[in-house]
Amino acid sequence: MKQTLAITRKEVTSYFSSPMALIFVGAFLAATLFSFFWVDTFFARGIADVRPMFRSMPLLLIFLVAALTMRQWSDEEQSGALEILLTLPVSGWQLVLGKFLAVMMLVVVSLALTLFLPITVAILGNLDWGPVFGGYLAALLLAAAYTAIGLFLSSRTDNPLVALMLTALVGGAFYVVGSSTLVDFFGRDVGNVLRALGAGSRFESIERGVIDVRDLVYYGSLTALFLLLNVVSLDSKRWSLGDNTRRYRGAMLLGVALVGANLILLNVWLYPLNSLRLDVTQDREYSLSQPTKDILGNLSEPLLIRAYISEKTHPLLAPLAPTVADMLREYEIASHGKVKAEVIDPAKHPDLEAEANQTYGIRPTPFRQAGRYETSVINSYFDILVRYGDKSTVLNFQDLIEVVPRRDGTPDVHFRNLEYDLTKAVKKVVYGFQSIDAVLAALDQPAQLTLYVTPNSLPQELQNAPQTIRQVANDIAAQSNGKFTFKEIDPTAPNSPITPKQLYDSYQIQPYAVSLFSPDTYYLNMVLQAGGAAQVVYPGGAVAEADVKSAIESGLKRSSSGFLKVVGVWSPPETPTPDMFGNMQQPLSTYRAVRQALQDEYEVRDVDLSTGRVQSDVDVLIVIAPKGFSDVERYAIDQYLMRGGAVIMSAGNYTLRLDRMSGTLALDPVSDGVQDLLKQYGVTVQQSLVMDPQNEPFPMPTTRMVNGQPVQEIRALDYPFFVDVRPDAMAKDSPIVSNLPAITVNWASPLQVDENTNRKVTELLHSSKGSWLRTNTDITPNVDQYPRLGFPVEGDTGAHTLAVSIQGSFDSYFKGKELQPAAGQTLDPNLQVGQLDTSPETARLVVVGSSEFLDDVIFNISSNLQPDRYRNSLTFAQNAVDWSVEDLDLLGIRTRGAQTRILQPLQESDQSFWEILNYLVALMALAAIGLIWNIRRRSEQPLPITDPHTGKKEA
Repeated sequence: MKQTLAITRKEVTSYFSSPMALIFVGAFLAATLFSFFWVDTFFARGIADVRPMFRSMPLLLIFLVAALTMRQWSDEEQSGALEILLTLPVSGWQLVLGKFLAVMMLVVVSLALTLFLPITVAILGNLDWGPVFGGYLAALLLAAAYTAIGLFLSSRTDNPLVALMLTALVGGAFYVVGSSTLVDFFGRDVGNVLRALGAGSRFESIERGVIDVRDLVYYGSLTALFLLLNVVSLDSKRWSLGDNTRRYRGAMLLGVALVGANLILLNVWLYPLNSLRLDVTQDREYSLSQPTKDILGNLSEPLLIRAYISEKTHPLLAPLAPTVADMLREYEIASHGKVKAEVIDPAKHPDLEAEANQTYGIRPTPFRQAGRYETSVINSYFDILVRYGDKSTVLNFQDLIEVVPRRDGTPDVHFRNLEYDLTKAVKKVVYGFQSIDAVLAALDQPAQLTLYVTPNSLPQELQNAPQTIRQVANDIAAQSNGKFTFKEIDPTAPNSPITPKQLYDSYQIQPYAVSLFSPDTYYLNMVLQAGGAAQVVYPGGAVAEADVKSAIESGLKRSSSGFLKVVGVWSPPETPTPDMFGNMQQPLSTYRAVRQALQDEYEVRDVDLSTGRVQSDVDVLIVIAPKGFSDVERYAIDQYLMRGGAVIMSAGNYTLRLDRMSGTLALDPVSDGVQDLLKQYGVTVQQSLVMDPQNEPFPMPTTRMVNGQPVQEIRALDYPFFVDVRPDAMAKDSPIVSNLPAITVNWASPLQVDENTNRKVTELLHSSKGSWLRTNTDITPNVDQYPRLGFPVEGDTGAHTLAVSIQGSFDSYFKGKELQPAAGQTLDPNLQVGQLDTSPETARLVVVGSSEFLDDVIFNISSNLQPDRYRNSLTFAQNAVDWSVEDLDLLGIRTRGAQTRILQPLQESDQSFWEILNYLVALMALAAIGLIWNIRRRSEQPLPITDPHTGKKEA
């Protein structure tokens, strides 16, 4: 080892004895910084990661390593020093390793000088250091392989320039083999082989933050093989061509061939083993989450996941096919044999293709492919079928893929969140397959339904209710095989096992008033104990048999993790309205996108609040842009919350309309909404609008004249009404907003929350400190008078609450009040029978001070500038539902995979400062290395002494 290190030190000294090393490293640094800041436009991307730096690293390393290795052996041979080296008492391995380590030291120095880039990104945003570690590891492994290749080729020529060109060509060939440039010309199977051979494709796997044993073995094999070839190449220079050395030469070449063959076989053997890997990303983005493993581990029937992916598909989709295969393999492993996963090419399986077409409605998608000289259409499959029992669902490429335009105009095609989409589909079919019998059978202990009733004080209209409940409960018990029991208790009886006080302390159950002003009270409450938890069940209405059965079954479903939750949604009716000419036109505001997003995970049902009741099987109620309500609609919401339900309200004080005369957007104040209702619950929606200098731009159509011809363009205009909320203005400990990169709250009213309660209140969103309030409803900007924001900054500035979540006990808005129906509205005389005046502690309320942030028209406006920005609002709604029903499985998967790390916004001067600072730090570090090495080299030189006889200075 001493000889190896001595050679390494000698080579490093040789590098720094001339400015060549500093020139090579400096050129590498300059190219890296230029590519990061200018080619990949780091600040324009606005994402806190360093993937662009590593994206260009394979090509830059080819030229850096080629420059560092070109003279290693060719100079030795050209100067005649190689013969001397080969006669020294040093083995060929020691010579090769010494030079290899010297080159790698220069590479390490070069990479270390780029560390200030990720440090800069970490200062400006929330950087995930896992991919940074993976990127540097991948760069070192790739550099090691390139170095071994370069040393071998340098040993085959005495011309450094020839060695440089050969190294660049061979290294470039290994990079291009696995790149999309070459792979796109072949089908999926050949493409997978090429990606396995390519150094660049392996690099991409590690630099994303996944350290795979297969990639480590690949780079180790490539490096070892070419180092071995280098040793043999040096040894061959001492060979004679006579018969005496023929056996020796043959043995050496055979040994190299055997080693190469074994390395190839090792890589082939490891290739199917995709579980030997380490995910070093912060949120383990590329590993199956625990919720997914739990769902797969609890399967009672076989689950089929079949991917229909054509071998000949669009070039941008082809690189994603291996990811699908790897992910499905992960699902198979996690299910312990319950999941059958397969990837098929329908063209090779006509029977399965016919089944896909006829049974599941899967059809090939036409993709347009543009070549240099022609445009063609490819009809191919990119669909995934998930089937469990008789339930199935299909994910097509539009459900899986996200397309984001790059700055150069080319599309960036990637999976949105593959694990989330797959697990969501699995959960949907599995939970849709379950039955009440299956829930009861899965219980460790029998479920028990207890009816607390005072039969002697029941109102006349409820005299038959206990018998109805008794009959339904006994029917369920008779069919449950001992897994469901029923009992009846009068809490006011002298021998009752539970007193009214104990009933309230345990379940927050209070007696009902017989009538609004009567002192007499009664009990008629059901408590279901199942799955280790107790819940109060409300039959509602006149306690009909169907209502009682639905309420009990819904309670059993809530106690189980094997059923789809029901989300009830109310939004303004989509009624066509006449335009200025009297023609009927579609309504401006619709709310279809949020319904579609929720349908992916839940059963979504429209609710009719005009009946004064919300169905007992609704698990969470979403009320969007409430207006035109009477006491009946408010009563339905109030009593649903009093039952311990969860309510999500998008309830600002203003709604959007289209001005018929001007054709522009305008705001109307909300009338007959839920402001008084929310105030009773401790949330005041103020009569003003929040305006924020940190906002999402509004796409303003403009006309520009080009050679006398008008050209329509979209101009991004700062619009303070679109409040842009970033993670620093979100509740860090709330799962509703966890890992949301940003969210826009449109035309929002500020919220004021009563903190003097025992409820848990969380401020989910707030505006920036520079925001202000405006009471004028004119929303048209005046860029001539106010060029920066289009509106004047009025009054004091400061942060304002935009959304809150509250959990705890609420008092009813209608406590001691009689309902006042709207004119012409018929009121059910029994509606207030059994009215609840206080909710249990399990009640949950989410309020957003905007009626428009879930409006489809807002999503269309936003997508003009940022195609997927509006999805954050849908994610917020999905997260809020998950939190409301305490279903945090998919929430965790959705947020961990979908997180985008946002860079804090900077002015152009600040961007230039950080860019120049990186250049200066790199330059100073490079100069310092050169200076330190020069000082050290001079200190090691022997001091001159004067010969006393001749007077000459000698070393």
